Amino acid sequence: MVVPGNDVLYGDWSERRTCFVLGGRGFLGRSLVNRLLRLGEWIVRVADSQSLQLDPSSDSDSLLSSALSSGQASFCQVDVRDVSQICKAIKGAFVVFYMDPSDLDTNDFCNCYMIIVQGAKNVINACRECKVRRLVYNSSADVVFDGSQDIHNGDESLTCPWKFQDKMIDLKAQAEALIVFANNIDGLLTCALRPSNVFGPGDAQLVPLLVNFAKCGLAKFIIGSGENMSDFTFSENVAHAHICAAEALDSRVVSVAGKVFFITNLEPMLFWEFVSLILEGLGFQRPFIKVPTRIFWYILLVVKWMKEKLHLKNHGDSTSAHYLVQLASRTRTFDCTAAKRHIGYSQVVSLEEGITSTVESFTHLAKDFERYSYYEGQSKAEKLLGEGKVSDILLWRDERKTFTCFLALALVFYWFFLCGRTFISSMASLLLWVAIVLCGYGIIPLEM
Repeated sequence: MVVPGNDVLYGDWSERRTCFVLGGRGFLGRSLVNRLLRLGEWIVRVADSQSLQLDPSSDSDSLLSSALSSGQASFCQVDVRDVSQICKAIKGAFVVFYMDPSDLDTNDFCNCYMIIVQGAKNVINACRECKVRRLVYNSSADVVFDGSQDIHNGDESLTCPWKFQDKMIDLKAQAEALIVFANNIDGLLTCALRPSNVFGPGDAQLVPLLVNFAKCGLAKFIIGSGENMSDFTFSENVAHAHICAAEALDSRVVSVAGKVFFITNLEPMLFWEFVSLILEGLGFQRPFIKVPTRIFWYILLVVKWMKEKLHLKNHGDSTSAHYLVQLASRTRTFDCTAAKRHIGYSQVVSLEEGITSTVESFTHLAKDFERYSYYEGQSKAEKLLGEGKVSDILLWRDERKTFTCFLALALVFYWFFLCGRTFISSMASLLLWVAIVLCGYGIIPLEM
């Protein structure tokens, strides 16, 4: 049931205002809803494409459940591909917060386009039709990063690249442009926020990805020099920034409406130090083996090529893997001066507190951490293999030899298995090339 909008008093900040959180059951949507409810100054309408399912053991869901019972919050199921559903839900809202969807299948490009890009168009049209004056969109700092070069204290003057390696970032950039360009049309005021490397409790991407790498043994590697800096943003700070933007759209229209703002924790740090703190907190080993970025590129190309040859199903976009390598090896820091000056943003949770809170929320992923923890003495593999050349290769002690052997094995696999050659045909081809070389050598005169 949707809360009626007759309790909204535009411009009167002493009364509760009604806000609409589209995508309110997603990772960042939950953080925003929780913060709005804790402030106690808002009537919160939560909307998502999925039906509402509350977890009694979750503190955030308990807070939402209490708010639903008291009337401070309401929930409705909304499909952003249907303008009429959006219009029905947002009538009378003071502001619409457009957050990331919670159930997006990234392998279905058509559906992603309809939800992200066409969804942005529908939200804009619904706001104009229902006379909602404020729209805040959650974008991403990824829209200005193409991986080709480092970003040092980048500000809002950075332009989006012409081509993105990740299709989801491309769609996100299109949606952001639609939101910004819709400003001041039929009285609608819009702005977009670009948080960088968002993390926090409930994160379904960054932390689970790191844990999966750790369990596969890949988290021991540092891509590149390991000296690249990055800006990270705790989810609670992103939620705070959205509320700041909504208030600023009401009081500082000229400097906020139609603008984009970078949002970070204002504490840039080494990318691999952040990764190490997360993994160590969950009981895994810190990354310690540095591997050149170019070598990782070659491995990705070989893996992609082998999948194509073997006709294996590719789960996820292959370009996303390349993008992750660039993200992990490039410096990417942003200047939040504009956000601090124009929307009054400042961090409410420090980076250290955010990392601690995040680690505590993912303890269920560290239940088997003993198997992956660091041992002061030799491991069983080291004792079994000893100190010879074979152990140096298998245990990654000599990175160059290990990768050389890997590429050699990949070449042998291609030559005998993927190309359909037998040992006899391979020897015949080798003898043919030897004969051609000897023939050429015999034709060349002794003195030039």
